[in-house]
Amino acid sequence: MEKVRASATSQPKAVLFDAYGTLFDVYSVGLVAEQLFPGQGQALGQLWRDKQIEYTRLVTTSNHGTHYQPFWQLTQAGLRYACKRLKLTLTPEAELQLMNQYRHLSAFPENRDVLQALKARGITTGILSNGDPEMLGIAVRSAGLEGLMDHVISVDAVRKYKTHPEAYALGEQATGLRATQIVFVSSNSWDALAATWYGYRTLWVNRYALPFEELGTQPTRTGNTLNDVLGFFPAE
Repeated sequence: MEKVRASATSQPKAVLFDAYGTLFDVYSVGLVAEQLFPGQGQALGQLWRDKQIEYTRLVTTSNHGTHYQPFWQLTQAGLRYACKRLKLTLTPEAELQLMNQYRHLSAFPENRDVLQALKARGITTGILSNGDPEMLGIAVRSAGLEGLMDHVISVDAVRKYKTHPEAYALGEQATGLRATQIVFVSSNSWDALAATWYGYRTLWVNRYALPFEELGTQPTRTGNTLNDVLGFFPAE
């Protein structure tokens, strides 16, 4: 059941989705990891993800972003670190297999129906993601979501990762709308929080029954699946 924090005075005109963790299951790589490293797949998937996000923050905040690297490179670096941390031998073949799996992450099952419903209601849709353009293009095609997204926006354009304000500003620039006219959807609580701070209406998709961040701000709404975004746009 959706929890509503605040009601809007006017219906928003667009929805922007985070990609990794929201549209695409970043932990689906754990299945391949388990085949390669029995008994360690879940731990590897979790540590890999944590280090990947840590690296995005590190390169964004250090030396005014002069150490920026594309998301694909940070993902690869995170995998290598995670394997070393877990004392797993990452062969070139295993690395290639895991990285290829990351290009083709499993999509959550409700994605297509939700996007089709939004398009039927005349709502502008898009992705606003840390992923670099090539990664996002492959993921969208692999998930069969082509034609359902008006915008696929990569932070690579500003070389700053979320949660930097310039990353979130790309959504306004692409749509020509104000943040208050856009719903930003993420299953990453830190992302939903920062987008709320930026000024977006937000939906936190809490798939795993986790607590929200304890920093004094809540998302506009909280739901369990992407279906809850349709609550912002009542069917006529």
